[in-house]
Amino acid sequence: MLILVPLLIAFIPGMVVLTLTWWLRKRGFSPFIIKLPGTVSMMAAFILFYIGYVQIRGFEGAAYGILSFFLILFAFLSFMIGKKVRV
Repeated sequence: MLILVPLLIAFIPGMVVLTLTWWLRKRGFSPFIIKLPGTVSMMAAFILFYIGYVQIRGFEGAAYGILSFFLILFAFLSFMIGKKVRV
């Protein structure tokens, strides 16, 4: 439960970030705008980790840390989607 619940909680905003990044890339926005959802997700993950580690502590703080880890993974995937690969 300690790993599954943060994964499922991170799944919803992660899918929103990935879908938004894909949509922005498809519409042809600038690279700054395309990478913005991933950047915001990364900042939110670091803030959640800080809150879980410094202020909450314990098992609930560990759940916040695991949640931030999964959000960082989704942000990394967002950066990969936003990266333009030329053939």
